[in-house]
Amino acid sequence: MSETQLGILLRILSGVLFAAMMATVKALGDAAALGQVVFFRSAVAMVPLVIFLWLRNEFPVGLATRRPLAHLKRCVLGGAAMFTSFAALAYLPIAEATMLAYLSPVIVVALAATLLAEKVPPRRWYGVLLGLSGVAVLTLPAFGAGDTALIGIGLGLATAALTAGALIQVRALAQSENPGAIAFYFALFCSLAGLATWPLGWTTPDTWALTLLILSGLLGGAAHIAMTLSFKYAEASILAPFEYLSILWAAILGLLLFAEVPALTFFLAAPLVIGGAVLASAPARRRRLIAKPHLDRSTGSAA
Repeated sequence: MSETQLGILLRILSGVLFAAMMATVKALGDAAALGQVVFFRSAVAMVPLVIFLWLRNEFPVGLATRRPLAHLKRCVLGGAAMFTSFAALAYLPIAEATMLAYLSPVIVVALAATLLAEKVPPRRWYGVLLGLSGVAVLTLPAFGAGDTALIGIGLGLATAALTAGALIQVRALAQSENPGAIAFYFALFCSLAGLATWPLGWTTPDTWALTLLILSGLLGGAAHIAMTLSFKYAEASILAPFEYLSILWAAILGLLLFAEVPALTFFLAAPLVIGGAVLASAPARRRRLIAKPHLDRSTGSAA
């Protein structure tokens, strides 16, 4: 097996693990409070993450930072995205919640143009239009389906917007910070944020619920490690198409575990959202051979 093939397999594995993590969160239902789920998802994930960083000789030396405020901004946005993404699962099928999260590259384009004053190629704006068209296809029928669907879509869109903001911060941090430090501080912040909700009322989970809570953290931590390793063995441009398989895994798990049959609007919206994300995150083309090379520093999911 070549290194590229290994990288592709690891990227696919990370998508399966992330989808399985979302399934464990959905399976919890009302057995645990939202903040409680965020705490276990983040705190337990720190165990495999710290082991991984230690094996790479990046713990604790790799955690040194000169930009604590930048880390805080990234953690606040990403932490809020974790809360809204888990909340959306109470109102939406896993596949739809996962698909909406992929609007983040579309929103990143708008944020990069307005906040970072980046020059955005026309085809990326076409990606924005495609992504918004997918949202319209998914949203319009929901107006006749009651408040539940609209709340879920609203939470899904909030997740995409918050994730986009977090990605902007990650792009800035990645210029000078260790990726391991970015991941560690995010997990630590989310653990503390989840723990802070304890006075609002946590439940006493039974054995099954506690198992799911711990499993969500282990799956999330393992998924992040697999994704990180995938970029070690294969280029980001090669791995990008396999990222969107997460929607397929989410749909399969939703069908098998929760009898969630995707609606027609899902099949119509998914190609638009994925197509928009692909165009929005594609690197700019070189116009001439003598042109200076351009490095696209976009990155993946912040949760």
